[in-house]
Amino acid sequence: MAMNNAYLEELATAGKALITHIALKDSTGTEVGDARKAVTWGANDGDGDFLMSDNLVFNMTKGDDVASWSGFSALTGGTEYGGAALTPVEFANDGTYTLLAASTGISHDAS
Repeated sequence: MAMNNAYLEELATAGKALITHIALKDSTGTEVGDARKAVTWGANDGDGDFLMSDNLVFNMTKGDDVASWSGFSALTGGTEYGGAALTPVEFANDGTYTLLAASTGISHDAS
């Protein structure tokens, strides 16, 4: 049974409280970058979806590759809730990776 938008909005609100940090992961699923970053979430969009409020900038080391992001309940340890694939990037030198708020969020599907 598909749930209505009111239910999906409640899920989104609860989900925002669960996912407090974001990590980048490489092609093997290992966390990369300097550390998980604290995340704040924007307003729900009316049907259970929401995006990050601000871009997150990660310091990367030569040889790192970025393949995905994942949400966690803590800075270290905690529960991993999953995330999404990213366009792969490999760092030939030390640098930064910016995870864009406008395209990073959680979607709850009613269908």
